[in-house]
Amino acid sequence: MARPEFDLVVIGGGSGGLVVAAGGAALGAKVALVERRKLGGDCLWSGCVPSKTLIKSARIAHQMRHADRWALAPANPQPDLARVMERVARVIAGIEPSDSPARFRGLGVDVILGSGRFVSPEAFAVAGRTLTARNFVVATGSRPTLPPIAGLADVPYLTNETLFDLREPVPHLVVIGAGPIGCEMAQAFRRLGSEVTVVDLGPQILPREDPDVAAVVHARLVAEGVRFHLGIGVGGVATGNPAAGRIRLTVRGADGSVSEIAASHLLVAAGRAPNIEGLGLDAAGVAVENGRIVVDETLSTSNPRVQVVGDAAGGHQFTHVAEHHAGVVLRRTLLHFGWARPSAVVPWCTYTDPELARVGPSQAEARQRGLDHRVYRFAFDEIDRARAEDESEGFAKLVTDPRGRLLGAAIVGAHAGELIAECVLAIGHGMKAADLSASIHTYPTLAQINRRAADQRQKQALTPSSKAWLKRLFRLRGA
Repeated sequence: MARPEFDLVVIGGGSGGLVVAAGGAALGAKVALVERRKLGGDCLWSGCVPSKTLIKSARIAHQMRHADRWALAPANPQPDLARVMERVARVIAGIEPSDSPARFRGLGVDVILGSGRFVSPEAFAVAGRTLTARNFVVATGSRPTLPPIAGLADVPYLTNETLFDLREPVPHLVVIGAGPIGCEMAQAFRRLGSEVTVVDLGPQILPREDPDVAAVVHARLVAEGVRFHLGIGVGGVATGNPAAGRIRLTVRGADGSVSEIAASHLLVAAGRAPNIEGLGLDAAGVAVENGRIVVDETLSTSNPRVQVVGDAAGGHQFTHVAEHHAGVVLRRTLLHFGWARPSAVVPWCTYTDPELARVGPSQAEARQRGLDHRVYRFAFDEIDRARAEDESEGFAKLVTDPRGRLLGAAIVGAHAGELIAECVLAIGHGMKAADLSASIHTYPTLAQINRRAADQRQKQALTPSSKAWLKRLFRLRGA
């Protein structure tokens, strides 16, 4: 075979693909980046950036209404969804130049816009060109999935890909799915003035989390007026009388009861699937099972020339995971670090208010895996900074092995997404709760909750018998 034209051909211009392309070019590789739509991917255009921008506006509106919590006169904002969404668009526009074709071409990357497909294990055809490379990286991301609900295709439903195009008022939003996206958007739209109803087949919101952790978020959303119908199925969707609600959902309870929900808008947030159709993976010799690319622990496929990163790899679907994958692939393909593997220590955060963040096995997962474990909790209402800011809902929970080595952590409370980072570092380096407990934490900060939760492990180790032994050994005279 003739010498390949490129060192790397990256297929997909989302977070993972952009990091691979930029990193490869910085290391001196000849890189081509193929994107069928716009660089930036889901995170920039319909995921992290717009959703967190919307959430911020909703949070400010909520704080204005409840300013008396901080001894200030409350106000009654009248949110204009069109203005809020225009702000979302401005934030996207401000970030977009960093992900633009011009910037990447300036880095030396050959940016090719268009849909393409593998034509052999060594070649990818796009825009009238056939690209050959030593290595290919599939970084095509994922898309919202649609549940098999009768009539769904015939009604004007929204997904995260279309939600931020809204400019019209949303009197009543129904959300199908009580996962992170569904809960985040339910709270945001409720705070922006919409009536909101969430429907899910499962018995609790945020089903990947421990029930006691998810319950804190559930209670807050209910207190703010979000209505939940859990443990029920959606039997069908149809258009309705605009005066009563242009969309009608027929729902069925576990007891067989049938009722109807009328709403103005419908958001489907019921999971995601990898974008791998039409890539010619058969021609590339890349194995696919059940709609997912088969990858090993190194992110390699059955074709050793093809690696996969991000959502397309079929694991955790987070921007930070895609970026982490990108670093692993660069080390393996360009620097030939055969030992490089993705980390198993993956944190995530649901950006409701309060936030919910986790890393490692939950208490329930530790039990299911048969891990010998211990659990230690500490509440935010015992953290001085949380009380000063009136952000005292929630708690931190640490899961350790019997010797105190950290296995997992969950934090539900203010700024949990920031606070979890300390636990990620500790778990990744095999540290113990004692290491957190011994670390000085600035006072007064919310981060003290990590140390205080770890302190519970130390206190538990001080049993009556050990305390009596210490008193005798050191001739202590206390009770």
